[in-house]
Amino acid sequence: MSMIQVKYCPGLLKEGHSTYCPAFLKRMFEGKKVSHIFAFSAPDKENNIELFNESLERISISGVQPKYSIRQEKNKLVLIKKGEKGKFLLKPVPPGLRNRFQLPANEHLTMQIARQVFNINTAENCMIFFNDGSPAYLTKRFDYKENSEKWRVEDFASLAGKTPELEGDNFKHNYSYEEGGALIRKYVPAWPVEMEKYFRIILFNFLFSNGDAHLKNFSLVENRDGDFLLSPAYDLLNTRLHISDSDFALERGLFYDDYKSERYKRIGHPSLEDFREFAKRLGISETRTDKLVTPFIIKQPRVVEMAGRSFLDRKSRKTYLQEYFTRLNFLRG
Repeated sequence: MSMIQVKYCPGLLKEGHSTYCPAFLKRMFEGKKVSHIFAFSAPDKENNIELFNESLERISISGVQPKYSIRQEKNKLVLIKKGEKGKFLLKPVPPGLRNRFQLPANEHLTMQIARQVFNINTAENCMIFFNDGSPAYLTKRFDYKENSEKWRVEDFASLAGKTPELEGDNFKHNYSYEEGGALIRKYVPAWPVEMEKYFRIILFNFLFSNGDAHLKNFSLVENRDGDFLLSPAYDLLNTRLHISDSDFALERGLFYDDYKSERYKRIGHPSLEDFREFAKRLGISETRTDKLVTPFIIKQPRVVEMAGRSFLDRKSRKTYLQEYFTRLNFLRG
């Protein structure tokens, strides 16, 4: 695989940069001039698979994609060894998925749109490339304190008491987003503020076809006062580029009682009426709901602009935007 030509910052997608821009280096790597190219080849190569396996064994975060723990050593990124802690997670191209080489760019673009266009708090992230040209996605963990100790983090599956032993392999999908809101109300003292953040993430996931937004992909994280807040968003991507899935990852969808608007029943997809009802059940007023929804209705030019700067190939970029505008039309009716 040949090395891709970099015209935009692989972190913030800013124009006129052939590597990470200074603003991104400050946010992601404490200002150190880290390269966007790793000094080793991708982990599917026979000559270095054992090197990666050692790092993989020390990852406790669940997920289908292989994830490798990375630490920063001055201006270099290296795989962790036994006894070391890694503050970054590396996700190379996974096996067995449709358009699998587009997955890193897909996740990176979706995360950047969430943050830059819709002001959703996300984990820091970027594109990075192996020295053979293979793309990968790199994200910075949000559960480490400045002194390298960890903040307490609880995902929604654990908060809901969902485990494979109790409910089988589908444990993280047996729920509704309304019930997810109830978890925030129960465990977060400042729940009205965090509930609005949660609503916006659910709406975003619908618009950007994220069919992987299950219970393990929502978490509460401890703050300096010892209280829980909604964690930065993570694992946001358009899953329809890679698999055929439904509107929602949770089997009950938005509502515990399977409520659907008349339009939802007619076309088979939720609309603004359904999300208004969802917001109401989360305890969000109509006035606040209108303010939260409006950016998602009017900011499509910025989405198109960001997609144009992404590392998706032309065909995938076209599909990505087609899926987005289809969902936007469902929402607007």
